[in-house]
Amino acid sequence: MNPFPHLLDKCLFDTKHVECAAMIVAKSAEVTAASENFLVCPGQAEVFVDAFEHVNVTRQRGLRFKDKLYTCVRADKHSIYSKCEGGGLILVRTAVFVIVATYSQNMHPSICVEAVEKLAEYLRAKDK
Repeated sequence: MNPFPHLLDKCLFDTKHVECAAMIVAKSAEVTAASENFLVCPGQAEVFVDAFEHVNVTRQRGLRFKDKLYTCVRADKHSIYSKCEGGGLILVRTAVFVIVATYSQNMHPSICVEAVEKLAEYLRAKDK
């Protein structure tokens, strides 16, 4: 049984400040868990994983997702925060996964970021 959908529910969606989320295996760009309304195609998953390989380019160009350009607010080897039209896209990398989450205009970005970062810390502690 895949425990990752449960982690997304308990760690992210229970905050009520995460709109959609997915966990992508960094080595294969395979989506291992995602919310029902969050479809990440293989090409998009690769873009999310590659964003950490080219942080300077990501910082300059932002990220395109669902026909929107997200302006990068922060980008380093562990976290990428970007925003677009009141919403945002958060990417956090662990040893094994890239966690992707979005928030909408009526949600608090800081709570979304905190939830995603805490989930990443938990996974890092488990060497995942």
